[in-house]
Amino acid sequence: MIKTLHIEEEKVPVMCAQLYKEYGTTMAGLQAIGYDFDYDDYHSFVHGRLPYDWLKPDHTLRSLLHSLPIRKAIFSNGNEAHVAKVLSRLGLEDCFDDIICFETLNPTKKEKVTDESDVEEVAKTPIVCKPFENAFEQAFKIADINPQKTLFFDDSIRNLQTAKTMGLTTVWVGSSHRTKGVDYSLESIHNIREALPELWEVVEKSDVCYSGKPAIETYVRA
Repeated sequence: MIKTLHIEEEKVPVMCAQLYKEYGTTMAGLQAIGYDFDYDDYHSFVHGRLPYDWLKPDHTLRSLLHSLPIRKAIFSNGNEAHVAKVLSRLGLEDCFDDIICFETLNPTKKEKVTDESDVEEVAKTPIVCKPFENAFEQAFKIADINPQKTLFFDDSIRNLQTAKTMGLTTVWVGSSHRTKGVDYSLESIHNIREALPELWEVVEKSDVCYSGKPAIETYVRA
């Protein structure tokens, strides 16, 4: 933000917080207020400084996910490279059926465009991201998800509250407290089987005559 967008250093922390609150992500906010930048370059800079080495293989979670007899999807505001790296570090690359990430919901300037007007149009298109309803609507359509038969796991209350209004059953990860927009809360994702044992019975108990696929959606922290 300082070097590329020439924003004064002392303004960055407050600006980031305000844009995140209003637009869902700082990146979406910068684009919305008129800054022009390459999405891939932005992601490379932001995620390039993350301490991925702190992430270790999670064998317990891997076993839980593999034993869960329903479809599982990632829904992240992060880009494809970030999601892949997190899953790889955790040893969860083969645990999910679908991945919905930044590139899934947003065109990039490097994609094919026919002329300069198309490039300008892409630049003006608002970034689609959680916690806004249009991001959830697109995710449902892309992954063919029936929200009425889907559990949504997240650690962000605002994401959960939107998910609840969209018809999803919500699970707040990282808290033992219930609040508005939350159906279940888990201090640790490792507690999922104790909290929701019925998920392991879904194959035997679920009916098969409905439109859209059941799924369990989770998140990768962006």
